[in-house]
Amino acid sequence: MTEKYIDLHTHSNASDGSFTPSEIFKLAGESGLSAVALTDHDTVSGISEFLKSAEENDSCTAIPGVEISVDLGGSEVHIVGLFIDHNCPSLLKLLTEIRVNRDSRNSVIIDKLQAMGYDISLHEVNSTAGGESVGRPHFAKILIEKGYFLRPQEVFDKCLKRGASAYCTRKLPSPEEAIREIHKAGGLAFWAHAVYRLKNERTFVRRIIKKLIACEIDGVEAYYSTYSPAQQNMMIGFAEEFNLLKSGGSDFHGSNQPAVSLGTGINGTLKVPADILLEMNDTIDRKKRTEPAL
Repeated sequence: MTEKYIDLHTHSNASDGSFTPSEIFKLAGESGLSAVALTDHDTVSGISEFLKSAEENDSCTAIPGVEISVDLGGSEVHIVGLFIDHNCPSLLKLLTEIRVNRDSRNSVIIDKLQAMGYDISLHEVNSTAGGESVGRPHFAKILIEKGYFLRPQEVFDKCLKRGASAYCTRKLPSPEEAIREIHKAGGLAFWAHAVYRLKNERTFVRRIIKKLIACEIDGVEAYYSTYSPAQQNMMIGFAEEFNLLKSGGSDFHGSNQPAVSLGTGINGTLKVPADILLEMNDTIDRKKRTEPAL
């Protein structure tokens, strides 16, 4: 029997990806994936189109999701919600608040970039984004198109990353808030791309997992495009040690991150086994059975 694979972390042009939601689903089917999740940054505006595109295709399952940035002790951590009700009022309210704070941050970034001599306007950034979730990758795209830089990483290093000249913090919800709203929407919450430190990564991941467990996190991304085999095994081990669900995905952004392919990540090394969905579905069913009657 041929093993099936999935991708539970993707971004469309509703946030900072280049593909439309329907194009992502179509590509997932063409790539032989048995399931794909749309997890745009701080917005679910692409979910309806995404689910609509899956109505006439029973070979690939479309999973509604979202990626929410949170503040954990002064550090930004990303939480991916899967199997969410994208019409849940309280989740929509939280995402709107996050985007309002993001927009305020964007105005400050524009002022800083202009003061540095760059020809860029907020109108250009919003037009480039197209969707309701406007982020730093859209700034980078404009600066590259205008010839100031060659690659996105150069823009972030010089201007947009933490500590750079045009960087600006933004107000983020707590992990408790984000996870609570994901759960209210009927979804499961996962710590996204946990491994990114070069030193003491095991100690760091263990410490953050313990904090997120206290916030009722459901699982971790055990499979991710940039993980080494050792890091993937470490995350699988942590999931098993702490009785957490395993998720995984490419973090696909289309042409905005051309090195990352849907389903297979960087250089085709990513393989997220479809059988991890079984435990997710069991957990959702168990939660539904134990929910108090209203």
